[in-house]
Amino acid sequence: MSNNKFFGAHVSASGGVQNAPLNAIAIGAKAFALFTKNQKRWEGTPLDSKTLDEWFKNLEFSGILPKHILPHDSYLINLGHHDSDSLEKSRVAFIDEIRRCETLGLDRLNFHPGSHLQKFGKKDPNLDELTYSAEIECLETISESINIALDKTNGVIAVIENTAGQGSNLGYKFEHLAYIIDKVEDKSRIGVCIDTCHMFTAGYDIRTKEAYDKTWKEFDKVVGREFLKGMHINDSKPPLGAKVDRHESLGLGYIGIDAFSFIANDERMDDIPLILETPNEELWKDEIKKLYSLVK
Repeated sequence: MSNNKFFGAHVSASGGVQNAPLNAIAIGAKAFALFTKNQKRWEGTPLDSKTLDEWFKNLEFSGILPKHILPHDSYLINLGHHDSDSLEKSRVAFIDEIRRCETLGLDRLNFHPGSHLQKFGKKDPNLDELTYSAEIECLETISESINIALDKTNGVIAVIENTAGQGSNLGYKFEHLAYIIDKVEDKSRIGVCIDTCHMFTAGYDIRTKEAYDKTWKEFDKVVGREFLKGMHINDSKPPLGAKVDRHESLGLGYIGIDAFSFIANDERMDDIPLILETPNEELWKDEIKKLYSLVK
């Protein structure tokens, strides 16, 4: 088994965050993701001392290091919202999510960048997509939101997840991620999580070694490999470039198993959380075994 690849899954924290490390080791994970609160609600139950004691005890028992844990924020948060009240609500919630990570001793928080909801600017068909003012204004708002949150918190890295490009969600282009990173003042506290399904349906091919190398070379050039702080390991139900977010179990989708073999043997993905979000949880244990078996 590889000593430098850390595969896992987004496990349940039902009953309390303290259960997540135990759920992770039950499937043979060396990394995991979790929600530190109910992801479908704005408010989170405070982390009491009993919960925290059990969390740290179970985490130590699991042997999983904090840097191999990739918590995810609430799906309700939109750091690029056009409405000032909704934006403020999202910013307050995001800061709370980061502070929960601080309390749990975690060093990174994964989040979707945001959506312009087609309420900014007007589309000019003569302009390049990135200079479309709705996108630019939204990217500026997202960047400002991150700077505000980092200024009010300590230590935790804000990890932007790339998106599939569905609807008006931003972050599906490497240029979007680079734009945000460029505007973030503290570069030591900003990073990226690349979801393989999102990458693929956004139009970045990784199915062959040639395509894989080309895509990651572009990522290195546009974003920078030093910002890669985690990955979501998913096959894709939709085809290349569909801009639809639908995960599939490994080897059963349009990406195919070869791409995951490339990741398993790419030293650039060493020592970061590599997290399954595939749809069939009953397969996670086997999928983690499969991923480790791909390591040569």
